[in-house]
Amino acid sequence: MKPIGLVSGFLTVGLWTMLSRVLGFVRDILIAAYLGTGPVAEAFLIAFSLPNMFRRFFAEGAFNMAFVPLFSKKLEGGEDALDFARDAFAGLASLLIGFTLLAQVFMPWLVLAMASGFLADERFGLAVDFGRIAFPYILFISLAALLSGVLNATGRFVAAAAAPVLLNLLFVAAILLADAAGWPIGTSLSWTVPLAGIAQLALVWTAAARAGFRLTPRWPRLTPELRRLAYIAAPAALAGGVVQVNLLVGRQVASFFEGAIAWLNYADRLYQLPLGVVGIAVGVVLLPDLSRRLRAGDEAGGQDAFNRAGELSLALTVPSAVALMVVPGPLIGVLFQRGAFDAADTVATAAAVAVYGLGLPAFVMQKVLQPLFFAREDTRRPFYYALGSLVVNATVAIGLAPFIGYIAAALGTTLAGWAMMFLLWRGSRGMGAAARTDARFRRRLWRIVLASAAMGAIVFAAAGLLAPWLTGGTVRYLALLLLVVLGMVSYFGIGHLIGAFRLSEYRRAIRRG
Repeated sequence: MKPIGLVSGFLTVGLWTMLSRVLGFVRDILIAAYLGTGPVAEAFLIAFSLPNMFRRFFAEGAFNMAFVPLFSKKLEGGEDALDFARDAFAGLASLLIGFTLLAQVFMPWLVLAMASGFLADERFGLAVDFGRIAFPYILFISLAALLSGVLNATGRFVAAAAAPVLLNLLFVAAILLADAAGWPIGTSLSWTVPLAGIAQLALVWTAAARAGFRLTPRWPRLTPELRRLAYIAAPAALAGGVVQVNLLVGRQVASFFEGAIAWLNYADRLYQLPLGVVGIAVGVVLLPDLSRRLRAGDEAGGQDAFNRAGELSLALTVPSAVALMVVPGPLIGVLFQRGAFDAADTVATAAAVAVYGLGLPAFVMQKVLQPLFFAREDTRRPFYYALGSLVVNATVAIGLAPFIGYIAAALGTTLAGWAMMFLLWRGSRGMGAAARTDARFRRRLWRIVLASAAMGAIVFAAAGLLAPWLTGGTVRYLALLLLVVLGMVSYFGIGHLIGAFRLSEYRRAIRRG
């Protein structure tokens, strides 16, 4: 993939991810309006997080980070990639069917592991019931993630990037339908989860079949290639487990503060928008590209791909981080404050948003640095680095919770993110030319920071002037739009003028994408 094609791949995935995240906002706005931060909302959020947590552990984490480089290298080397993909599909499916059945039996213990603070009230029973309904989602979405890896490795990004849009469309439809029909909204949302998984699996399976990779079910077999896959995936699985323990620490701390699970979830949704649009897009496109380049011995091309990915990531996320830190209140107030979500919820959620914003560049750069390891089939060192970040997270979240409350969970996540990024960066220093920053990256980095700081000052001042309109009726939507547009125009204008980036590069990438 040529450098400009790499950027266009980022933009393709990023634009579809943007659409998904915008629909995710609509979904969360509706959940906040109908359920607020009450017991049904918190119970559903924990139930939905269970299959998502294990999905990241099994599919998007361990399995795909091992599968994509091996599959990409088979494609590059002209080997039988289709048969390998079919074996991987069968193996993953059999593993997840058994795991899903076990989860149904042990659901009360899984809920306790996620939120033991629920045990004393009605949230526990609701979360167990919702969890049993929603958990089969892990089977469908994990298989969809494997098929997405196949598509991404062949340079086909649209179907895999578009699949999450289905999830949020179905959620929005379920909330509106349940409200109109008088059905319990929490239960309706729970049943929508596995249905959305089936829809996403059908979409990417069809796209893969049309691309020549029809992965039909068959009896699993332990081939030498699958043994190699398991060997590489095992450390990544442990690293994924550590990441999920990090999330568990935060949820456990939050579960002892009424409403905090919901506050952190809504804050998470806001900072996940730029993280998803940029970080996930970069990770999805960069890993197969680096794998192919390393197979072909193209160190110079690998270095260019790595640097342009880092440059693009920071150019889009540093200003987002600044915005989240300087104007979190108006963002949360306009997006979520209505119905059952009141002004106190806005203040609490905005505080978490500001803390998460501080960690956003680190979260995104992890997505850029990790492919340097995974493309070389090195999954062990990221595991050790994840252990280090776990220590940071647990120390901060648990140690500071008695003093600063639920916000300790957000602070622990942010500091752990920076620790993980630093360890990955330090560990990549011995990887040769492909892992080194070039003169263009270093020249543009400080300019990106300067343009972002200037934008932050402008937006902060504008938010003060617009304060009466940002809290008043329907005019607040127009006021927020004006604030966002002002921030974008000022950042891209200043950035272009001082040489942080060239807007023409993005225009060419969009035209060629």
